[in-house]
Amino acid sequence: MVSGNKPLLSSDIRNWINYSKKYFYTYLFSNNPSKKRIKVIADQLDLKFTHSGGKPSKKKLKNVLDKIPYSSKEIAIIGDRVFTDILVGNRLGMYTILVDSVDHYGKRNDRNKFQILERNLAKIITGDYL
Repeated sequence: MVSGNKPLLSSDIRNWINYSKKYFYTYLFSNNPSKKRIKVIADQLDLKFTHSGGKPSKKKLKNVLDKIPYSSKEIAIIGDRVFTDILVGNRLGMYTILVDSVDHYGKRNDRNKFQILERNLAKIITGDYL
């Protein structure tokens, strides 16, 4: 959900996450292999995090879930990737929230070709519109 070029969050994203932390336990779980990059993002939000998450594999996410006092049915995963974020959430019985990818200004990125491809493949596979 953060542009690959600049791991700096927009004020809109920072404000939303900080506001939501008043009401929800929030954790950053990323497939990105760069611990340094994910730490920069997590530090901006004062969040615990996992890098190299391996989604859609359940193993590492299940390890995180086992350490928090909520069942998977009480947890939502928010992500911009159908075949990683949404798939692993569904596999673990979590609520899933598919969001659009954003640029480094926090604005919707309509030109994310990978996300467009994933959503079109998901439509073909399921017959549903996301």
